[in-house]
Amino acid sequence: MASVNPFNLSDSEEEAERRPNESVDTQRSPSQGAPGPPPGNPFSSPAEAEPPTPLLSSNRTSPNGEGISVSAPATSAMAGSTEARVSVDLIAAQLLRDQFILTALEFHTELLEAGRELPRLRDYFSNPGNFERQGGTPPAKDQVLGPGGPLNRAGSISTLDSLDFARYSDDGNRESDERVAVLEFELRKAKETIQALRANLTQAAESDVLSQERKNLKSCPEIQEPIRQLEKRALNFLVNEYLLKNGYKLSSITFSDENDDQDFELWDDVGLNIPKPPGLLHLYRNCGNVPPSQRNMVDVSVAVDASELLGNCVASESSKKPGLSQQQQTEVVQELEYQLGLLSSEKQSLADQIKKLQSEIQTLKRTVSSPPPATLDLSSQNSSHPSSSSNIITSSTDSPSVDNSQTLEGRGVSEAGNGGDPPSKQKASQLQSCNKTHVHFDQPNRKLSPAFQQALLSFCRMCSDSRLGAEVSRIADSEESVMLMLGRCLPHIVPNVLLAKREELIPLILCTACLHPEPKERDQLLHILFNLIKRPDDEQRQMILTGCVAFARHVGPTRVEAELLPQCWEQINHKYPERRLLVAESCGALAPYLPKEIRSSLVLSMLQQMLAEDKADMVREAVVKSLGIIMGYIDDADKYPQGFELMLLSLGDPSERVVNAVHQVFIPAFSAWSTELGNLHVALIPSLLTRIEKLLPQGEHGLDEHKLHIFLSALQSLIPPLFALVLQNAPFTSRAAVHADTPAIEVTRFPRPASPLQDIATIIGSREVLSVLLQLYDHQLELEGTTGWDSLLWVVNQLLPQLIEIVGRINVTSSTCVHEFSRFFWRLCRTFGKIFTNTKVKPQFQEILRLSEENVDASAGNGILTKATVPIYATGVLTCYNQEEDRKLLVGFLEDVMTTLSLSHAPLDSLKASFVELGANPAYHELLLTVLWYGVVHTSALVRCTAARMFELLVKGVNETLVAQRVVPALITLSSDPEISVRISTIPAFGTIMETVTQKELQERVKMQLASFLEDPQYQDQHSLHIEIIRTFGRVGPNAEPRFRDEFVLPHLHKLALANNSHAVESKRIDIATQLFEAYSALSCCFISEEVMVNHFLPGLRCLHADMEQLSPEHEVILSSMIKECEIKVENRGMSDAQGSISIASSLVGEDAKTKFLSKMGQLTTSGAMLANVFQRKK
Repeated sequence: MASVNPFNLSDSEEEAERRPNESVDTQRSPSQGAPGPPPGNPFSSPAEAEPPTPLLSSNRTSPNGEGISVSAPATSAMAGSTEARVSVDLIAAQLLRDQFILTALEFHTELLEAGRELPRLRDYFSNPGNFERQGGTPPAKDQVLGPGGPLNRAGSISTLDSLDFARYSDDGNRESDERVAVLEFELRKAKETIQALRANLTQAAESDVLSQERKNLKSCPEIQEPIRQLEKRALNFLVNEYLLKNGYKLSSITFSDENDDQDFELWDDVGLNIPKPPGLLHLYRNCGNVPPSQRNMVDVSVAVDASELLGNCVASESSKKPGLSQQQQTEVVQELEYQLGLLSSEKQSLADQIKKLQSEIQTLKRTVSSPPPATLDLSSQNSSHPSSSSNIITSSTDSPSVDNSQTLEGRGVSEAGNGGDPPSKQKASQLQSCNKTHVHFDQPNRKLSPAFQQALLSFCRMCSDSRLGAEVSRIADSEESVMLMLGRCLPHIVPNVLLAKREELIPLILCTACLHPEPKERDQLLHILFNLIKRPDDEQRQMILTGCVAFARHVGPTRVEAELLPQCWEQINHKYPERRLLVAESCGALAPYLPKEIRSSLVLSMLQQMLAEDKADMVREAVVKSLGIIMGYIDDADKYPQGFELMLLSLGDPSERVVNAVHQVFIPAFSAWSTELGNLHVALIPSLLTRIEKLLPQGEHGLDEHKLHIFLSALQSLIPPLFALVLQNAPFTSRAAVHADTPAIEVTRFPRPASPLQDIATIIGSREVLSVLLQLYDHQLELEGTTGWDSLLWVVNQLLPQLIEIVGRINVTSSTCVHEFSRFFWRLCRTFGKIFTNTKVKPQFQEILRLSEENVDASAGNGILTKATVPIYATGVLTCYNQEEDRKLLVGFLEDVMTTLSLSHAPLDSLKASFVELGANPAYHELLLTVLWYGVVHTSALVRCTAARMFELLVKGVNETLVAQRVVPALITLSSDPEISVRISTIPAFGTIMETVTQKELQERVKMQLASFLEDPQYQDQHSLHIEIIRTFGRVGPNAEPRFRDEFVLPHLHKLALANNSHAVESKRIDIATQLFEAYSALSCCFISEEVMVNHFLPGLRCLHADMEQLSPEHEVILSSMIKECEIKVENRGMSDAQGSISIASSLVGEDAKTKFLSKMGQLTTSGAMLANVFQRKK
């Protein structure tokens, strides 16, 4: 029997039953007035039922014995399949076109049984409108219809049962016979439906008992209620609907593929007469919030009296006697229609019963407490009489009233026997005791000997001799036995699981390790956990660490120390870096859950050993991060020196990623501990400054820049905690209170932190508190002063003077040191704010630099201007803020420095360092050009010379537009200066322009200016000009455009070398020869064409060789070898040109063979045996 879904009738079906059937014929007999079943097809089996059987066979005969045959076109179409295969869809279309409805129905049924549902037939038979005559000629008034009138489709069946065969019959005498056959079919289907509904009603009553047992699932987790097929299909539909609505389309497709037996586009596929429940979101939100129903419930059993079921025998007799009279057949039809009406009403009653039971089941599911006294429960009777639930409806056919009274009396007895206890408590006690009581089985009433029974059972293929068989045959009956079983089985399961999926075992291993009673087994399980994956990747390590933390939270610090830490210690020297990385990360993750003595002793020693000995960068990086976490939890002040040494050790690590981890994690955590101990400004920062000072006496050229970078970067990372300390120890801290109108902190107020731990808001506690403290801080500095503010006074009176003194001792030519200190002062000033910078930092620098007019002419009073103090003050302090007054201050300072150094004839290294550091940022190019223009128009020639030389440094970083608009005009102005020294000072800048600029017009202007220096007669005897030009050509020639080098540089060098041979002054002659030697040495590395080589380069070298023979014999040897090499190059080029046509083919063949040989060699390893195989002949 096909099962029927026990859910309620849908609202649409109930409304359809209340509406009058508008599609029936107006001429209905009175016997057809019985209410019919609701529209739709409630008799069709749901999707989980067995495959449907064919309703009609192809050889079915009508009551008068006439068979239904297939039409000739259909027959010919099917017969032709041997020649050309005809598609199933074409056959179906032909059958429907020729109105072979029964044949099409049988074809549709067979396709369904074969699992090949055809959409055309499915749509046709599921549409009731296909079986109603929409047009045609109405019958005449005097036309005599059959006694029963025309056959109308029954409202309860929407497929074959909707056929009105009388309308399509050519033989009026066949109307009654066909109506009888159809009504017999409808009656049979109705009976099957009623039986299915009765079975479902019994199921619903039994599920009422199960609803009480569901409440006890938490107390007895061994009991698992199986899901019914209908529930599974309904849940599948809702889950798929949820996935589609929320954009999980790929998941929905995968889910549909895994449930290919279900149509997710049609809810009716789940089952007919089932209302669609609300979505998953609605069910989740309303779970447990529905109040219990207060309606009184009464069990009712409904059945049809056996005497009323006369249609069976009447129908059978009518089928056996086809020759009955017209009147008798009409009476049979009326009787059958009456039976259909009764069955429909009974079906409706049963559906209502199911609906009530379903609502009661849902109420019981959602209600935690016992049901109201007024609610009558069926579970008490079912629990005492398990078989009675299946007998209630069956016996109700004879005496429904007696059955109801028995049900009520049974409930009263059950309630009295239970003493009024709620059913949930009774079930819980039963489920708790079910594992403790011995289970009895029914023994057969047979006289077989035990030996025979044992021998008989031995044919069952069971195996309990092996380890696995013993585990399978012994079912765990308690939590402890489950843990013991898992402890025995997991070591055998893990090796047989794929490596990529072993992390799925982590929860099972951890739960067993937490709850297992045997320490040895727990140790083995944790060993399995740490050795679960040979080389765990990042995600797998995260899973294991998450499990370790969960284990630690569950078992407490004692077991973590005794069970987890030994596993870490065993893996500390593992050969795989991923395993050592897991150990390093575990030490940090477990730090909050360890005893404090273990944190500061064992774990700290483990990490220190790994930091010093491990060769893998990623392991040391994880060690440093874990050390930072340890520093955040350690509270033993005696370990402070060890922490400081660990910081210095990790800062000196050769790996950049390790050093980054130190600045991001370790130093912030260690500085927080130092702040709590009061050591930050007392011990930590002064110790780093002392180490920096120890580096300086080694000499200006012997400064260890790497160590300076290490200590200075550590100081830079300590600026945020130092400022937080100043705020927290300020006089106004007690007045700080967060208000609703507290302004937000500007985004650019602080430099971007390297990590969240260096964010001052994180150190203070929140951005709101920091905002209030910053307001009070600025107000205190601006109006109230620093009296009583010890931490800030230490910064002003001790830290800043010591830093400025260190800066004054640094070699200004070390661009690395200048850059490091500039960046440090920039971050210090940005962190402490603009008011602090203007009132505390700048005055101290200005006092040291002494840029007053009376000191300009002093020869020895401005030694500090030649030190690194100038560039660090200019680039580290004056560039912190970029407002107009700040830029004016920077411009004025650079102009004063340039003027002072020029007039004092002091070295320009400090000014050059300032220009190089500022020129790296394009934002300051305009500012620097403004400073240089001030020098261009200065009245002193010394200042103009300095400005000309500064252009050489600036040209390399400035874009070509600024070079064309600002630089070249200034240089041309200087090149026509009355002072020859100023004009000579422009030559290096012109050469740099030729080296870096690509605009042709600009190059031509510079080339003309250089040509005027070389060819103008007024410069013929300018020895210093010639020296500067030769030096510039040697510097820019290798990087300049080849055309400029070949057509301008080399010819003029040749002229200068030739002229130097006849120079009268020997000192000047050797100066020019030395510069020419340097220039030719640099240019010899370039590619020079043969023509230029022969006409200019070689003649120039020979002229220089002639000078060096007389002036510097040690250079003469080098020049001789250079000349010989150049001559060999010229000869080789001539020979290659002569043999060019011949060598093209040979070179191609040679290159091809060479390529093949090298590719073959590249495929080999270093094995000598394999190398020898290359030269073996192929056989």
